[in-house]
Amino acid sequence: MRTLTVILSAGLIALHSLAVAETAPANLEQGQDIQEAGLVLLKNKSSFALDRNGRSPFWPIGWKPAPAAAKGTAQHVSALSPSAFVVTSITVEASGRYAIINGKVINEGQVFGLQVGKQVHQITVKAIRAGQVVLSEQDQEISVPLRRR
Repeated sequence: MRTLTVILSAGLIALHSLAVAETAPANLEQGQDIQEAGLVLLKNKSSFALDRNGRSPFWPIGWKPAPAAAKGTAQHVSALSPSAFVVTSITVEASGRYAIINGKVINEGQVFGLQVGKQVHQITVKAIRAGQVVLSEQDQEISVPLRRR
């Protein structure tokens, strides 16, 4: 927070100096030189304009933005179903609660990724109970029962 305050203060001082430099000739006394007054007179201001089809110089080399979705088409958000997960074991101990989900040992509160097609979902283990695991992704909550043979 302190660094941000220092940076903002330096920026305000620079802007004030710029404003003084732009109005310097009007503020000079008769016969006083700009250098004597300690002011800087700007000759040219820099600017940057990017044409519509141009590549932004701030993008990494070789990176291309994703194509924009056509107007009128809604983005399809797939809802995950409990069948996307296989819970094969649940352990409830005093030291913690663990479950084997899709072949990986995961504890309560842990976040893991699940790839469905090309999309990767960030799943949070909300609760591990006897016989089921409660998972959440964004606003969706998924209860997955223990798979018994």
